[in-house]
Amino acid sequence: MTHPDGPLSGRTALVTGASRGIGLAIARRLIMEGVSVCVTARRAEALADAVAELGERAIGVAGAADDPAHREEVFARMTSEFGRLDILVNNAGINPVYGPLAGLDLDAARKVFEVNVIGTLAWTQQAVRAGLGEQASGGAIVNLSSVAGDVPSPGIGWYGVSKAAVSHLTRTLSVELAPRIRVNAVAPAVVKTRFAEAIYEGREDEVAAAYPAGRLGTPDDVADAVAYLCGDGAGWITGQVLTLDGGLLNAGGTA
Repeated sequence: MTHPDGPLSGRTALVTGASRGIGLAIARRLIMEGVSVCVTARRAEALADAVAELGERAIGVAGAADDPAHREEVFARMTSEFGRLDILVNNAGINPVYGPLAGLDLDAARKVFEVNVIGTLAWTQQAVRAGLGEQASGGAIVNLSSVAGDVPSPGIGWYGVSKAAVSHLTRTLSVELAPRIRVNAVAPAVVKTRFAEAIYEGREDEVAAAYPAGRLGTPDDVADAVAYLCGDGAGWITGQVLTLDGGLLNAGGTA
């Protein structure tokens, strides 16, 4: 259900990688706050289904996150439909490789960084050029990092390296874009999505036992944190990477 008079009513957001999972949950949560949302994803059919679910406050533009032409199309559509930009959520990310870094295919490594790191910076650059931060309320950016960027995680080491870069990029941008734009990140542990299924499928109870909170994360856990960081209640928070891990790292765990 949408709430046109919610606390963020009248604002607009772009959420990348939002046809399912965490991105879709974030878009849904922002719409509940009164935000009009543009969502992106690679697969047009899945994105159309997401937009239909999100309702009249949502539009979708399909394309690859690391494609400059796609990014141009997204901001042109947002200008046409919404006329402003208040929030950017850089959620699009990939992890097509698994295994130790010594055997990592370097072309695959470059692709991970192109989407996860360069893509995050590119979306941010174009959002600033499109007017993010020019409204009286200022602007907010939330990037998706990971606890794998904080501690070595077996099999997903390169993904972790890319997310460590996202965390540092977040801190750097928070200084460079201040005071008109706040930049923060969230760093989840294992969240129950198709993206992370290989980590917990068939052994969820075993994996969850390492979490002091007693369970894995859900997309809504992440969406709630992102919505908070986008809102006025977080108006004095910038340059922070909020760990969402059910206590995993404090208990000595890894993603």
